[in-house]
Amino acid sequence: MKYIVSILLLILLGACQPEAAKQSTIPTDLVGKRAYLKEKKAEFRELTRTIDKLETEINELAPPSEKAKKLVTTTSIELKDFKRFIEIQGVVESDDVVSVTSEVGGRIILYKIKEGQYVKKGQLLAKVDLEQIDKQEAELSKSLELAVELYERQGRLWKQNIGSEVQYLQAKNNKERIEKTMETIGFQKRKANIYAPISGVVDMEFLKLGDLAGPGMPIVQIINTSKVKVIANVPESYLGKVKKGEKVTVKFPALDQTTTARVSQLGRTINPANRTFEVEVELPNRKGILKPNLLSLMLINDFSTTNSVVIPIDLVQQEVSGKQYVYIVMDGQEGPTAKKIYIEIGENYEGEVVIIDGLTGSETLITKGSRNLSDGEFIEISKES
Repeated sequence: MKYIVSILLLILLGACQPEAAKQSTIPTDLVGKRAYLKEKKAEFRELTRTIDKLETEINELAPPSEKAKKLVTTTSIELKDFKRFIEIQGVVESDDVVSVTSEVGGRIILYKIKEGQYVKKGQLLAKVDLEQIDKQEAELSKSLELAVELYERQGRLWKQNIGSEVQYLQAKNNKERIEKTMETIGFQKRKANIYAPISGVVDMEFLKLGDLAGPGMPIVQIINTSKVKVIANVPESYLGKVKKGEKVTVKFPALDQTTTARVSQLGRTINPANRTFEVEVELPNRKGILKPNLLSLMLINDFSTTNSVVIPIDLVQQEVSGKQYVYIVMDGQEGPTAKKIYIEIGENYEGEVVIIDGLTGSETLITKGSRNLSDGEFIEISKES
């Protein structure tokens, strides 16, 4: 264009120079001036035609100017499976948590454990003093000796037909009653020894050596964490989406660990206070890393689809009217261009969204640079795409 303007200026200057030289010959009368004006208008029309012709010839001879292109990156759309999960906070619990108690009252005279110690099932943990029962046993032992002696004598007399049958039966009954009482005391004495009901670790100590233990009073608490469970309270709206035996992902943020397990139990009732039901997942814990009351996150799959168009959600743009769209690559004779495609989106999770309508999965999606594009604009695809 600058080239054309320069030529026009040269032509005009060339025309103006002889005109300046002829200023002295311009007629002074009215008729002469009109004739002179008519002559110059004819020259101007001729000059205009010359200019138009030159512009046409220059446009034909000049190389075509390259159209501006915007640099973008692209990615191919692939059909894939999509899953969405809900994250529910849970807590680790242990089934084997037992408070060890004494069945009889007495002062603790033997205490063979300490907090944090591992004990086996059936191991002797403590012993309570049953001095009163020991004295009762001694008294009954003497009474039994007399009852046996009377029973034997009454038996000999009865064989000789001396005495009455009632006396014999009373002596027998008295002996047998004392023997039964001795058995009961012997059974009570065995309860003086307190044994571990399960294998595990002594988690808490409630009483110490010398303390008075009452019947049913906790002495220590034993916990077995070789197998634990994670319990989460799930909103009732997901009741039909969680099934027993279904695989779930469990995360432990404090340990930076993730594992998968199957749902072992579903709550049978809905908690009326918060409208939730319990979901239980059993986990092995041989190394004891998972502690009771440890917080966890249970990921439950509440939506899934297969063979679907899934794209990054940050590539979806929205018009003022609310319509959503993306840009794809269209190949043309003069190079690739950006094409605006209106879409309908579905579920989304972790930065990805399912495209319900608008894309088939065979398109090339524009990623970087898509925010500043317009429909039909020429683009240049980066080699890094």
